[in-house]
Amino acid sequence: QVQLVESGGGLVQTGGSLRLPCAASGDTFSNYAMAWFRQAPGKEREFVAGITWSARSTLYADSLRGRFTISRDAAKNTIYLQMNSLKPEDTAVYYCAARRGVITRRAYDSWGQGTQVTVSS
Repeated sequence: QVQLVESGGGLVQTGGSLRLPCAASGDTFSNYAMAWFRQAPGKEREFVAGITWSARSTLYADSLRGRFTISRDAAKNTIYLQMNSLKPEDTAVYYCAARRGVITRRAYDSWGQGTQVTVSS
């Protein structure tokens, strides 16, 4: 069973940066796509970024491209979300997700428990 554990959330000021790790276990991930989603209070969960385990392909939400970067460390079975120039509207619970196959903006099978990111103005 796939397990995903996020960490790295916290409180940061506007303009600051955070890096969120997601440790993956329970399967061989060579055929997986991994992704980050977020959900702000009162809003639907939205796709942030995705990456194939090979790291050959990435996909970003158009509004976040350039500020957020997804990456993968295969040796540590961990993916990362680097978030720069943070804004109060980036405040949300950030979730790691996994699925077999290609990157998509939806239809992920496994989810982490989430990590809270709060950006103060």
